[in-house]
Amino acid sequence: MRERSDASDADADADAGTDPDVQVAQVRRFNRVVTERVGVLQERFHGTDRPYGQARLLWEIGGAGQAEAEGPLDVRKLRDLLGLDSGYVSRLLRALEADGLVVVEPLERDRRVRTARLTERGREEWALLDRRSDEAAGSLLAPLNTAQRARLVAAMAEVDRLLTAGTVTLDDVPPDHPDAELCLRGYFAEVQERFDTGFDPARSLLPDAGELAPPRGQFVVARLHGEPVGCAGLKLPPGGAAEVKRMWVAPKARGLGLARRFLTELEARAVRHGAELLRLDTNKALHEAIGLYRKFGFEEVEAFNDEPYAHLWFEKRLRPTG
Repeated sequence: MRERSDASDADADADAGTDPDVQVAQVRRFNRVVTERVGVLQERFHGTDRPYGQARLLWEIGGAGQAEAEGPLDVRKLRDLLGLDSGYVSRLLRALEADGLVVVEPLERDRRVRTARLTERGREEWALLDRRSDEAAGSLLAPLNTAQRARLVAAMAEVDRLLTAGTVTLDDVPPDHPDAELCLRGYFAEVQERFDTGFDPARSLLPDAGELAPPRGQFVVARLHGEPVGCAGLKLPPGGAAEVKRMWVAPKARGLGLARRFLTELEARAVRHGAELLRLDTNKALHEAIGLYRKFGFEEVEAFNDEPYAHLWFEKRLRPTG
């Protein structure tokens, strides 16, 4: 009887895990537990004289400043990083300025850009906040045994990864947009290092990324907190097969499922364009990409072009929607 009960419970848990209403309820419960445990509801966050919003902004200014040799931080970057509107950020900054913790001033080379940096007093409070944040994190782990700590930390890492993946946006841009060019430079630098023969864009069949501009194609950039972290292009020849080109994900954004998301997006666009076939070619050195293409339903075929850097060619039949 007990084995049957356990099996039934497992089936019920599995059903609940795919029920949208149950999923939403679980996310809301998780949010309530986290906000309570990390002290967001406290008027004085971690025993400081300020609420969480001010403390978090102070911490970001100090952390980003240290990462950039304590240079001033563009206020727009703060807004993108925290996902806050400009009015709220301005109010938080004014409060920190009034307490002598932050200086907000225009950037010397472009006075339209506002920057924020910590004062000496601000750096002292940042250090206190950093220390108390470590203590608070330790207090979450202290009541747990070794195995429970490992499970909690692993679960937090997974939640962090998945929530981060959900904040990435895919935006259409011209291939000569600065963010597109930045990603393409990253792509060229990586394949130059990984290909046995190196890589010269001028020798490739797509020397000019302008071929990925409408109406002949499309170019998509992935952004995380406003920063470009990947790109992918789609060639759309009239009446012919669509083709994936220049797909790349920055190393720091890998593990977020962006490559699969790019392929899903490009396939949907190809279908909407009326293409019946999606193609791509790749180099034998790109083992991870080759594995992904196979899992995504691409099948290896004979060479359909004379790309000098390709060793493998793939196709996927597309099914029209609707």
